[in-house]
Amino acid sequence: MRTILRVSAALATTAALFATSSPALAQPVGEPPAVTTTPFATPSTDDCPFVTSPPPAIDLSEVPKPGETVPAPRPVPADPVGGSQLGRCGTITPDDAPPLPADISATGWVLSDLDSGDVIAAKDPHGRYRPASTIKILLALVALDELDLDKVVVATAEDANAEGSAVGIGKDGVYSNFQLMQGLVMASGNDAAHALATQLGGDAAAVEKMNALAESLGALDTHTATPSGLDAPGMSSSAYDLALFFRAALENPTFAALISTETVQFPGFPKDPSIPDDQDRPGFILSNDNQLLYNYEGALGGKTGYTDDARQTFVGGAQKDGRRLAVTIMKGDVLPIRPWEQAARLLDYGFALPPGTSVGTLVEPDSVGDVTSTRATAPVPALAVPPADAGSIARASALETSGDTAIRVGIGAIGLLVVLGLMLGARQLNRRR
Repeated sequence: MRTILRVSAALATTAALFATSSPALAQPVGEPPAVTTTPFATPSTDDCPFVTSPPPAIDLSEVPKPGETVPAPRPVPADPVGGSQLGRCGTITPDDAPPLPADISATGWVLSDLDSGDVIAAKDPHGRYRPASTIKILLALVALDELDLDKVVVATAEDANAEGSAVGIGKDGVYSNFQLMQGLVMASGNDAAHALATQLGGDAAAVEKMNALAESLGALDTHTATPSGLDAPGMSSSAYDLALFFRAALENPTFAALISTETVQFPGFPKDPSIPDDQDRPGFILSNDNQLLYNYEGALGGKTGYTDDARQTFVGGAQKDGRRLAVTIMKGDVLPIRPWEQAARLLDYGFALPPGTSVGTLVEPDSVGDVTSTRATAPVPALAVPPADAGSIARASALETSGDTAIRVGIGAIGLLVVLGLMLGARQLNRRR
């Protein structure tokens, strides 16, 4: 009965949210218009609110289906991946660096050097957020590794009707895997993601492969729940992990070419004979949805993302004076400027700093071992540079609390087993009598 009441309360709360703020149920393509009369302030993360899990969902996307188990949050490593300074949750900048540019309103972000692996500056780099369609970078890496790009497939109704943003695949349309990759990367098509995931063994198999790849890249904040980036129970990543994915993806020349392509011709599809007076759909020009590519000199391209729960996410990079820098943004908004414009300002900031400027590093693939301990169960290492701040203390406190909770749950479970054993013994004795 209590479970039913909790579910009812949750649904009532959600209904109230929808009644007051009316968030869109659909997960749109691109960025919503920047229209507001309310001043916007950068969210504070100094107290490490997202050290273990993303912010609470505002819709029903993460309500588990009947019989579905919600994955536990990924363990938090005892030593922050990429260096001790990256264990902090607020803004992290190099010593004696100039102030950060104005109007950077994203909740978490990482500015990194793609070649050296230096993390130049960051804000809540390991904070856990929903990645939205930026997780398609991970799907692209798996597909590029496993699928024949010249293979031709016929799209199904399930492909065409995939939830969310679409490139425009139609039932019985004929596409090469390379064209599906164009639809995935350039236009963030969930229909293309479904068609590729099907060839990888289906959504569940594709997700498993994506999570295995994330682990091998050292991305320990990431749990993929859907191939396309649609929100689902357990979905989690971080600005740091997205930087790892982007760096690895740019080492693949096909991916690098895809994200830097502005327009391509994309196939149409035949009419549906079950629909009266339906017509064949002609091919069309597919345009890249990443505005950084068109508006920033030396842009390498990148990936956009948006859902109601994730808000704006963005990955982008550029090359200048022999250096390649990247910016990853999570839980952003179009205020006061759009995510790609925030990325452009951070890129300008990074290019103005001398090479070698660093507050941490992007780890190399397979350089991070299995996480068998967390800061909840192991001593929290003191930060040598810089000294522990309020955010570090809050992070350690949050992890210690979760560790104490786990111990209490374990003791309670053992006690329950003992009680059940005694009850069964007494029942057996009564039967004998």
